[in-house]
Amino acid sequence: MSSTRTRALYLAGSLTLILATAACGQSAAQSGSASGGGSKDTIVIAAVPSEQSQSLQNQYDPVIKLLEKETGKKIQFQNATDYAAVIEGQRAGKIDLAGYGPFSYKIAKDGGVPVEPVGTPVKTKDTPPGYYSMGWVPGNSPIASLNEFKGKKVCFVDKASTSGYLYPSAGLKAVGIDPEKDVTPVMAGGHDASLLAIKSGQCEVGFAYDTMIDQVIAKGSLKQGDVKQVWKSEQIAGSPLAMNTKTLDANTQAKIREAITKKANVPALVEAGICPSADKCDMPDKVKYGYVAIDDKAYDGIRKVCEVTKSEACNKA
Repeated sequence: MSSTRTRALYLAGSLTLILATAACGQSAAQSGSASGGGSKDTIVIAAVPSEQSQSLQNQYDPVIKLLEKETGKKIQFQNATDYAAVIEGQRAGKIDLAGYGPFSYKIAKDGGVPVEPVGTPVKTKDTPPGYYSMGWVPGNSPIASLNEFKGKKVCFVDKASTSGYLYPSAGLKAVGIDPEKDVTPVMAGGHDASLLAIKSGQCEVGFAYDTMIDQVIAKGSLKQGDVKQVWKSEQIAGSPLAMNTKTLDANTQAKIREAITKKANVPALVEAGICPSADKCDMPDKVKYGYVAIDDKAYDGIRKVCEVTKSEACNKA
């Protein structure tokens, strides 16, 4: 069986699994209708994968505890294997809250999924919400710029990844390189996996978001100098936590928005006793502060990049 066919079957299976598992959670909780007016005892939260699923779930633990406290409902975390699983899970009404990347949020929202962004994680209280895509090569590579990516085996993350595909595609096109025809694209599945594939030689070059390198080095998977940065994108809007407005009643939506925008930050979580200390308070994307409010207009920049790149992935939903 070809690797492409194997990958397709794997993704299809993972999507089926996440929808089925989430459905079981909702059934057990005797959830209300999907009109937004019903009430449910269990809220299902899932996130797009940036790295290993267990690590991702640990990062959401304080947020989960906060939401359980503020809504009075049980929070069920779902491990997702790809971006499509989260998007389709919300479309099917099986996922109530989703931690998206900016591009996967745009795909969901513009594709008719009933979602509204609530907040996005930031490094400090006063840091503008956003981050960067970076181009990487092995530490000993002679490649010094994006112009030299032509003809190379390139690690992207996922075609629905903002910093792992969309912005890299725009960067490549800006220097005259077609991201599908002029390189050999490889979808690594995670930002950490992309960096590790560059180090191991599976890919000659690749992309990952800015702070992932620090996380991978901290875990001991890479050492300083194993890879080097040769490109940096313009700033990208922050990754949103988005509510499903059809599966959550108005009262629960209001409680979630209040909790995320005012209490889902390290100082407040420590004060509430949810985190024992600031040093022991993991947050999504490993940020040191927590969430700030964000709305749909913040993602118009993603839409503009889609217009420029005319990326096929922009039209998928």
